[in-house]
Order: sequence, then C-alpha cells, then structure tokens
Amino acid sequence: MKTMTCNQLGGACDMEFHANTFDEISDMSKQHGMEMFQKNDEAHLQAMQKMRQLMQTQDSNKMQEWLKSKKAEFDALPENV
Repeated sequence: MKTMTCNQLGGACDMEFHANTFDEISDMSKQHGMEMFQKNDEAHLQAMQKMRQLMQTQDSNKMQEWLKSKKAEFDALPENV
C-alpha cells in the first residue's frame, strides 16, 4: 500500500489517501474532490479550476502527460510500513 496527499494529486490540502494502485488512489482523490466541491471549499475549487484548464488546453497530450507523471510518482513511492 502507498500513500499520496491531496496536494500531490493536484488538490489543495494534506489529506492522505492510501491505496495499492494508482487507479484506486485516483478514485479516492476524485471522491474527496467531489466532497470539497459540495462544501464549496475555496482552496479546492481553485485547484479544480486549474485542473479544468489543463483538461481544456489545446494540447490534448497535456492531461495525459500530467496523469502519466502522477502515476510514475505513485509507482516510485515506497510501500507503507
């Protein structure tokens, strides 16, 4: 199992997510983002706006590159002890 924070995944806080795969941790981050959106958390709303801009860029590879870099970051993390 590995750990990444909301900040590491493009978010706005230090909440930790623990998962065995990048897909699992990504889903946890998305769920957290939805919860923060519903609470109108300003810091998370700003982080979401940055992600939206990344997704809407003319260069469609930007988002794929970002995801690939985050997966590589996850893969390089040590297993939790």
